Amino acid sequence: MKIKRLFSVLFSISSLACWAGETLSGEGVGGVQVPDDANRFDLFLLVGQSNMAGRGALTAADRQPDPRVLVLGKEDRWVLQGEPVHFDKPDIAGVGLGFTFARLVADGKPGMMVGLIPCAVGGTPISRWKPGGDLFEAAVRRAKLAMKQGRLRGILWHQGEAEASGITSSEAYKASLIAVAEGFRKALDQPEVPFIVGEIGQYTMEEGHVPKFPSARQINEAINALPSSVPYAAVVSSTGLGDKGDGLHFSSEALKELGKRYFEAWQSISQQGK
Repeated sequence: MKIKRLFSVLFSISSLACWAGETLSGEGVGGVQVPDDANRFDLFLLVGQSNMAGRGALTAADRQPDPRVLVLGKEDRWVLQGEPVHFDKPDIAGVGLGFTFARLVADGKPGMMVGLIPCAVGGTPISRWKPGGDLFEAAVRRAKLAMKQGRLRGILWHQGEAEASGITSSEAYKASLIAVAEGFRKALDQPEVPFIVGEIGQYTMEEGHVPKFPSARQINEAINALPSSVPYAAVVSSTGLGDKGDGLHFSSEALKELGKRYFEAWQSISQQGK
């Protein structure tokens, strides 16, 4: 277990090293130009662990890009691509929720472009996502770089399986999640940016999986309590969404549905006060 955990940390550090340096480009692969007007380029930060990164099975159709959606790639350059959006673990990267979400945002905004800032890393605990954590700092750096060309419109978070696999109280996880939400908003100077968080899979609470995820129920309780403490936050339900057969990761179909639910939650929050 210690060796496996050490490998995960070393891999993450290696990935972070690829995020160093300021190399953002104004043109995406395929000749797609980033809008000159930042108000026409809506950005979304994707953070958390593997179910945000995406482990769903890929088809040829999934790999097709959408000309309205750009991704800030591993080398900090805007690229035109389809799934997989994340690059944390290339050998197992797959369909996620972010691409479906982005296309729905673009559908409602003709003439706009959407930029995804993928920063999720599979298998990571929430401690690394709190202010001062390595993954928090890496995500902030990439977000600030992207914000030179667009406006941050939302932070999408999915994480908690790491804590669900041990003994974690809902109070402890909620406190950590509040620190994450408030930390990103402060670091990015975006106090009212929508923070959308999804429940971990409810299949983790089924009889056969309870021994692997003894704190799954407590994690979802904490997630659902977040909006009572953090303004402009919303929770996405995982009701009815299945796993890919491993009891941990959502299936491709579930992740696409999750992307729709994240969009609906974001839309609801972004319309507050209008």
